[in-house]
Amino acid sequence: MMKKALMAATALVAALGISAAEAAWKPSKPVEFVVTSGPGGGTDQFARTVQAIITKHNLLDQPVVVVNKGGGSGAEGFVYGKTAAGEPHKVIFATNNEWLLPLVAKLAFKPDDLTPVAAMAVDEFLLWVPGDSPHQDAKSFIEAAKAAPGKMKIGGSQSKDTDHILVKQIEKAAGIKVTYVPFKSGGEAATQLAGGHVDANTNNPAENLGQWKAGGVRPLCVFAPDRMAKGEPVVDGKGWADIPTCKEAGVPLEHYQMPRTVFLPGDVPQEAVAFYVDLLKQVREKPEWQEYITRTSQSNRFFAGEDFQTFIRNNEDEGRAVIAAEGWLVN
Repeated sequence: MMKKALMAATALVAALGISAAEAAWKPSKPVEFVVTSGPGGGTDQFARTVQAIITKHNLLDQPVVVVNKGGGSGAEGFVYGKTAAGEPHKVIFATNNEWLLPLVAKLAFKPDDLTPVAAMAVDEFLLWVPGDSPHQDAKSFIEAAKAAPGKMKIGGSQSKDTDHILVKQIEKAAGIKVTYVPFKSGGEAATQLAGGHVDANTNNPAENLGQWKAGGVRPLCVFAPDRMAKGEPVVDGKGWADIPTCKEAGVPLEHYQMPRTVFLPGDVPQEAVAFYVDLLKQVREKPEWQEYITRTSQSNRFFAGEDFQTFIRNNEDEGRAVIAAEGWLVN
């Protein structure tokens, strides 16, 4: 009877297209979620949301501990992941800075030092202006920038990073020249915009939401192929779905999105990767995950395996083109 049961289990595993090792592997000690940002940031919220869902629904037999290693724009966390090669109990939470950061700075890690697991969502980018800005749409803003090359100031988080790359893509696509003003974080960029210290910024929805509700800023367009999902009104009966895409608003740049990514150290067993992919899929099925997506106004998209690898290659190629053109590329 035991032999028949074993044969049946083996047949089921084969039917699912996974190996016996993949079916059997699971963490044997506490799991460490390594956050490549400081406490309170978008990546930190992402990791802690996943941790909370795993804990609440008992999706792991082992405890999960979150540690922040955000120094050097996240380089600290990536180097930490590199030094943990072969250790599948350390899970690194990041964005596309995992593969873009090494293009602009000489660091003690390479993207290939980590093992891609999945991207669980993509954060949208919007073009925002102060609440009292004379520009009521993106077309007006672009026309003003063309009329005064270099005079318009667009704020963003960090230099030679995600926001800065987007601003350079806007310049190229729209044929304008602006001055980029880097701040320490998206939150600081939002505060400076609301205070009128810059003419625009390129923040994510959640980073400017409070200022939008307070009337300090206004969104002009979203850098996405389609409008954002319909939700509750935010201001004056208008919500995220009422914001036009930048392409339809007159800015010829169809998409620019930042993924919420998960990696393992290098040289880990493939069955460990399969385990975490399945775990993250379980997380996405819980109502708390949908609440997180709705609250942060992200797009609920999931990439794993070859789809994730393709996304990484395409995103890196796009970023590299801008970085090389600006002379930021390091050897």
